[in-house]
Amino acid sequence: MVDESQLQQFINEVVILSQVNHRNVVKLLGCCLETEVPLLVSEFISNGTLYDLLHDETDEFSFSLNMRIQIATDVAGALAYLHSATSFPIYHRDIKSTNILLDEKYRAKISDFGTSRFVSIDQTHLTTLVKGTFGYLDPEYFQSSQFTEKSDVYSFGVVLLELLTREKPIFFTSSGENKSLATHFLLAMEEGRVMSIFDAIVVKEGSRIELLTIANLAMRCLNINGKNRPTMKEVFVELEGIRLSHVPSKVQTNFGHAKYYEEFPLAYGESTSTTTTFNESL
Repeated sequence: MVDESQLQQFINEVVILSQVNHRNVVKLLGCCLETEVPLLVSEFISNGTLYDLLHDETDEFSFSLNMRIQIATDVAGALAYLHSATSFPIYHRDIKSTNILLDEKYRAKISDFGTSRFVSIDQTHLTTLVKGTFGYLDPEYFQSSQFTEKSDVYSFGVVLLELLTREKPIFFTSSGENKSLATHFLLAMEEGRVMSIFDAIVVKEGSRIELLTIANLAMRCLNINGKNRPTMKEVFVELEGIRLSHVPSKVQTNFGHAKYYEEFPLAYGESTSTTTTFNESL
């Protein structure tokens, strides 16, 4: 049986997804009300969740830095669209690697809008019950019960750390204690040893400058003061710049990968404004 709160989440997701049209957001095809439990019918995403890919114990999949930057850019672009390119801003409220699905080309699609909200200009965003997932939850939101677009930015920052480190948002240390990935990362940044916590593939494939640029972006997303975090639009533009600067060597050495980037027609080195880049990519 479905309780009233679950039914509300179902209705909420139908309403949200019927307003959204973006290549990096899962498409809602319809719903079925003729079963005991109401069902959503969405497009099929073949490669499962980002969480499963990142934390696969067999470690058989070669998860390149290039692919990780692309996924981060996809998610940032979708969130920027939800925050600033829809008729009303939409806050996802539960960004995490289990809610990011991967298609046949390993392009990311955000899913699960059950707790999402449209936000009108005059709304206060105050909630009586803090919702979210431990490890991804904005500490400012946890303390104030006031959810803002910057709370999604914080959660995205944790996902970015997962991509860099392949650690879970809450993980066990060698001594058996629970540790927050965000806290672990910020301490490593403070002590100047952040490269030591990155995944081996990331360190092998990325330059030190490139990785520190991404790490600095993650650190800004995780700023304890939400007002000091970048917007998702700013995050997207920065990641898109990193992605474009990282791609040429891959394309030159293996033309078989060129098809992967065909959705981004912007020429390398082309001079363009931030606004143009953002709107064209969306």
